Amino acid sequence: MNNKGFTDTRTFVDTPNDNVGAEKPLKQRKTVTNRVDINVLKSKLQETESKEFRKNLIILSSLVLGLGILGVYLSL
Repeated sequence: MNNKGFTDTRTFVDTPNDNVGAEKPLKQRKTVTNRVDINVLKSKLQETESKEFRKNLIILSSLVLGLGILGVYLSL
């Protein structure tokens, strides 16, 4: 019994070398970048921050009011 191991079980795979070059697309498109106005971005950011501030203020004031009512109730 001849056991040659892994040395004889190798298989060779040839890869083709037909990679001549990258093909260019048929139509060349210019990418047009739209300019963004910084004032518009600032106004949107300010609007969302004011909404978040109002929401946080309502939550905080309701918690303080609830703790005040609970404190008055428990002190009686």
